Amino acid sequence: MKKILGAFLLAVWTPLAFAITPYISGDKVTGGDVNAVMGQVEKKLAADGFSVVGKYSPKGVNTHGVVVVTDKGILDAIHSVGGASIVGAGIRVAVKADGSVSYQNPDYWYRAIFRKQFSSAESAVKAVQAKLQKSLGAGKGFGGDESAGDLPSYRYMIGMERFESDKNELKSHGSFEAAVKTIQDNLAAGKNKTSKVYEVILADKKIAVFGVAMNDPKTGEGVWLNKIGTDNMAAMPYEIYVVGGKVSALYGRYRIALGWPTLGMGTFMKISDSPDEILETLTGVAGGTFEKSSAF
Repeated sequence: MKKILGAFLLAVWTPLAFAITPYISGDKVTGGDVNAVMGQVEKKLAADGFSVVGKYSPKGVNTHGVVVVTDKGILDAIHSVGGASIVGAGIRVAVKADGSVSYQNPDYWYRAIFRKQFSSAESAVKAVQAKLQKSLGAGKGFGGDESAGDLPSYRYMIGMERFESDKNELKSHGSFEAAVKTIQDNLAAGKNKTSKVYEVILADKKIAVFGVAMNDPKTGEGVWLNKIGTDNMAAMPYEIYVVGGKVSALYGRYRIALGWPTLGMGTFMKISDSPDEILETLTGVAGGTFEKSSAF
């Protein structure tokens, strides 16, 4: 009886226990100017049915670039799930000037984003993973790992934020349309030294997401990326999202930790000001007024 019970528990537990890496290495392309490297990757992705919606090279990390694409199957899954799942609309592919390519592992990121609804979107996730592997190659996973069971409720450590946190909310507007226009206008104007990398709007569901480059030389992403490491560049750019009239952004102690799960506390403390600096920057983009949160 004990053997039967043990086998049953193992069968239930095992699928949730396997480790998943956040990034996958792709096949190298010809090195050179980072814009030219991004151009090669864009062509590959477009040829395999992805829609390129943006690209950028983070200020202060000029040897790296990121191409952002969308996939119809994933957008359909997001349309079905709705709400904050819109943060997953942009699929990121990172490059280096030496021709190195890496991309987000869909199995990792969408378990964290879809959470309890992951099973309903799993076929779309597997399909986009296969498309990325065909387009860019399927090399070694890297960047750390988390278990499948932990990702839906991921947090860096006890007491820190999860995917749904009160700290995510930046500003509430009277309508979805007003929220979207405010963000578009502020990004176009370079509010708080920002610029738009991409946007995806599902107007009928009243959800939208914007990739934001934070270009301030004192507080922008180049500052903290150079402290925590640039190998995980496919986590970028940071995003701001809209659900109904509410504008939000994943709080930094969650969003950065999800993209850099192996960070030691000593390294994380080197960027202890960054979560609130990001919050302040994006609150301005959302049209709100920033109020400093409690200490790290």
